[in-house]
Amino acid sequence: MSAPVFLAAPGALFALAPGDTYVLDGDEGRHAGVVQRRGAGERIDVVDGAGLRLETVVAAVDAGRLELTVTATRTEAPDGVELVLVQALAKGDRDELAIEAATEVGVDAVQPWQAERSVVVWRGDRAAKSRARWVTTVRAATKQARRASLPAVGQVIDGKGLAATVAEVHAAGGLTVVLHEDAELPLAGLDLPAAGGAGAPVRRVLIVVGPEGGISDREVAALTDAGAVLARLGPHVLRTSTAGPIAIALLSQRLGRWG
Repeated sequence: MSAPVFLAAPGALFALAPGDTYVLDGDEGRHAGVVQRRGAGERIDVVDGAGLRLETVVAAVDAGRLELTVTATRTEAPDGVELVLVQALAKGDRDELAIEAATEVGVDAVQPWQAERSVVVWRGDRAAKSRARWVTTVRAATKQARRASLPAVGQVIDGKGLAATVAEVHAAGGLTVVLHEDAELPLAGLDLPAAGGAGAPVRRVLIVVGPEGGISDREVAALTDAGAVLARLGPHVLRTSTAGPIAIALLSQRLGRWG
């Protein structure tokens, strides 16, 4: 069974090597020591959210403070392609369900999108609080999936902002896929951008998922004009909470991440 994962502050793990001691405290330490009651001799992993993983054994526990002995370090290097889920805001918790599952199956970043037909509106204090929930959801899903990389959560953008982002991605050699039920091209038939060698720029692949009411014709026109392509997942129409994670899983398989 894989070891439970706990998140460290960015940059906190770089200097550590096998045999060193790492102290897990703060919220993560309390969760490990008080909530989960981890004890001496148990194995846990600590990750920095950027691909670095410490394999450790608990040496001592004092309430919310754990002394860990590092047994190994591993770096899970990116493959040169960044999968980004552009998720339209949706009512209830369907958008949060989408980003949770997408994180578990391997998305690299999530981008909240205020679509024309989104019932939910992020504005003012609500925008900050709602994004904070997305960040918490992604963080929990990262730990659940035992990942070493923590997907970034962007600031909410509107249609104009999304079209500008699509144009930037297209100009840089990336790809934007708008999932649409009327598309003729299947997702499996897309030509994915090839990852470059060491030092080459990351190729972004955006997967755009609309809200419950779908993506408007005006939005489709704006996104395709900016360089996006339309694609379908299959013969059935999926919920906004389902389409993105399935697309991310299929693309992850094609990229060899699930080999």
